[in-house]
Amino acid sequence: MAATIRNFDVLLSPHITEKASILAEQNKVVFKIALDASKDEVASAVEAIYNVKVTKVNTIVTKGKTKRFKGIKGRRSDVKKAIVTLAEGQVIDITTGL
Repeated sequence: MAATIRNFDVLLSPHITEKASILAEQNKVVFKIALDASKDEVASAVEAIYNVKVTKVNTIVTKGKTKRFKGIKGRRSDVKKAIVTLAEGQVIDITTGL
């Protein structure tokens, strides 16, 4: 399966946090994804880009907060994340890049 331009538009970046590193021990990887991306698109994008087998995809939408900066109201953007479960024995090292 070849990686297409849409695959790179679906996966925006790996989401590296303390919780994501704990999930990595359970063979799970967390990515920031496009707001309009579906679970099927995320699974096919990860399989095409990283050459691994995906067994499950869970998605989370974090709504942006309203914040003030020097008295001016602003709003943070909504963020959609995907927790991708890999098949047994598969691994993605997101710290080194592609």
